[in-house]
Amino acid sequence: MKRLQHWFDLLAGISHDEQVRLQRARAIFDDHGPDVAALQTPACWRRRNRIGTN
Repeated sequence: MKRLQHWFDLLAGISHDEQVRLQRARAIFDDHGPDVAALQTPACWRRRNRIGTN
């Protein structure tokens, strides 16, 4: 199957370098990145109070 895929890629004009480039782009821009939902609130509201109340 890999050989057949390789031949198809050669016929379609998809080079190995382009496949590597696409895999790298998918790894960088994948949707499974860090959760940025917590950053929607301002930083001053997310910080703990440093002054303790006794």
